[in-house]
Amino acid sequence: MHVKKRQVFWPTLTLAGLVAASQAQGQASGINEAQNATSDANATMVVTATRSRNEEGQTPQRVTVITREEIEQQLAISDDPGQVLSNLIPSYSPSRQKLSNAGETLRGRDALFLIDGVPQSNPLRDSSRDSYTIDLSMVERIEVIHGASAEHGLGATGGLINFVTRRAEGGGISQHAGISLTTDDDFQSGGLGNKLDYRISGQQGDWDFVAAATRQERGVFYDGNDEIVGIAYPGELQNSESYDLFGKLGYWIDDNQQIEASLNHFELEEGNDYVPVPGDRAAGVPTTARRGNRDGEPGFNEVTSARLAYSHADWYGNALDAQVYQQRFRARFATTPFFPYVDSAGNTQYDQTRNESDKRGAKFTLNRDGMLDDRLGVTVGLDVLDDETSQMLVQTGRTYVPESRYRNLAPFLQGQFKLAEPLTLHAGVRHEHAELEVDTFQTIDRSNITQDNVTVDGGNPSFNETLYNAGVTYQATDWAQLYASYSEGFGMPDVGRVLRGIGTPGQDVDTLLQLQPIVTDNREIGARFDWDDYGLEISYYESNSDYGQRLTEQNGSWVGSREKTEIQGVEITGDMQVADKHDLSLSYAHTEGKSDQDGDGSVDTKLTGINIAPDTLKLGWSAAWNDRISTRLQGSYYFDRSVDDSELDFDGYGLVDASLAYRLPTGRVSVGIENLTDEDYITYYSQAARISDEYYFTGRGRTFTLGYQLDF
Repeated sequence: MHVKKRQVFWPTLTLAGLVAASQAQGQASGINEAQNATSDANATMVVTATRSRNEEGQTPQRVTVITREEIEQQLAISDDPGQVLSNLIPSYSPSRQKLSNAGETLRGRDALFLIDGVPQSNPLRDSSRDSYTIDLSMVERIEVIHGASAEHGLGATGGLINFVTRRAEGGGISQHAGISLTTDDDFQSGGLGNKLDYRISGQQGDWDFVAAATRQERGVFYDGNDEIVGIAYPGELQNSESYDLFGKLGYWIDDNQQIEASLNHFELEEGNDYVPVPGDRAAGVPTTARRGNRDGEPGFNEVTSARLAYSHADWYGNALDAQVYQQRFRARFATTPFFPYVDSAGNTQYDQTRNESDKRGAKFTLNRDGMLDDRLGVTVGLDVLDDETSQMLVQTGRTYVPESRYRNLAPFLQGQFKLAEPLTLHAGVRHEHAELEVDTFQTIDRSNITQDNVTVDGGNPSFNETLYNAGVTYQATDWAQLYASYSEGFGMPDVGRVLRGIGTPGQDVDTLLQLQPIVTDNREIGARFDWDDYGLEISYYESNSDYGQRLTEQNGSWVGSREKTEIQGVEITGDMQVADKHDLSLSYAHTEGKSDQDGDGSVDTKLTGINIAPDTLKLGWSAAWNDRISTRLQGSYYFDRSVDDSELDFDGYGLVDASLAYRLPTGRVSVGIENLTDEDYITYYSQAARISDEYYFTGRGRTFTLGYQLDF
């Protein structure tokens, strides 16, 4: 696979720092080697999201590795994780620019978010906030597996997005401090924001550590017409405060064995200084906001992930990796015009909801390479997961979604065999045994102050699914590789949406057809080309589910409609290096899909923007003008899309971003401009996913970010 030889100096982490870190990890082997980035053009990157330790560019399925340098380039322009992912992943939906990432899909389906392999997604009651559980300042690289995958279990029907956290830098104690200021182009006081971050890492004898903290305040967002962007009930990034505390401690027992503990706590709380002003979608008037205090308590995201891992690079000739983890997720949503109740004074008030999810799990992986004259490699493992999820009403303490407990046990086997020198076969199987436990509960009538709706008998439905994958890579020449694969992903429908929406008496959890699992088949063929300073990858995929899930809006609430769905698409990415100073990049993604809404077995209705992204063209130019100055210019164009419901047709738009970094005698300064041309546009989600006056949002207008970074 083509490896870029960039010499761009972006804030926080330089290529020289990466080299130093790599050289100082002399003891590190096994999984430690897999997690160290490198700038050596002849080196290969092991993708840790693949349990069998596949090298980048050697997988039968498209894999993208977003490097720290690329993350820094994007953060110089925008700190929105959804925007970063959308800019760098071809088939990822345009960012909503909200705390809620509902409608942000990968290849038209849900992605499973991970931090060092610890699941962050909450598929039992999807809060749609799973990409906002860590500050990207803590992330070394992002590994993306495109298409359905069962390698990490539940939730990856569209693919995997694994945030690999930072490791200790070599050479003793290293420290980093940074500050950035953000403003709209009119420098209005309400639009000012700032961010502070600090990191310290080091190695001493057999110990290594990283500790980091960030704190950020965001102002309100202004659109291209200098109006305040509307406030969203499901969650806002604008007018918010967040902080992230991260720590990692490792101990080397000997040259092959390491124990590592890590902890990340992320919290974001919305402000209470602005209230939404509904727009008029039919008249083309967007939702805005004005000064005022919203009812209820501010929304928030609060997530803590803890992980204890052990690795042995040579356990009787095997590489052993084991980890146990826990994730605590809490998300509160703003007050909505639903859930009425009477307060102590006899007045009608409106409640707000809070999602709670607690995960505990373990992963065990054993790799054996070099068998049969170095032709066969085998990976075996076992995953265990216990997930408890519920949704409550904050003010009245009522249960909106009953506590649902999901237990999962999954053994797996994966292998790769070099049939001939240029041909490698890949195949695997994973068996999922899952049980869902729900107690008897009463649903809530969203329009009635005093009455609940119906009683639903609890139950313990269980599922057994055996999932397969198979693939082949063929190295046709030293510059051309062909690949093909078949893979299956396993997911649960949004159990909370199903349970809270029951309105018919006499229902039983054990017999609800809608609680059947989602199994997605992904078929893919592709080719990779590497001509020294030129690289190109082309892939075509089909993603089908006989009993999938399509989100639809009913009476102001999203429900999951279980329907047969078929999605097809093409992804093209290319890069070119010019004179060792300039990197040009291009990507194009085409996605289309249909579902069977009338139940006749034939897919006949086009999927809308809540499910799939528009056709997208992205161009980028990175330049290192000398050893002090580097620049980045990038553009994205989202093409028009027509669907069966003309009200959800999409009128495309284009966005351009730019940044400049300058190395000072001490430290580095950067200037980023998001939406350089100050385009005034309605976001993709607002146009193509939902027909609503309250959710008819413009996108963020021209925004400046000034940053200073110091490593010492």
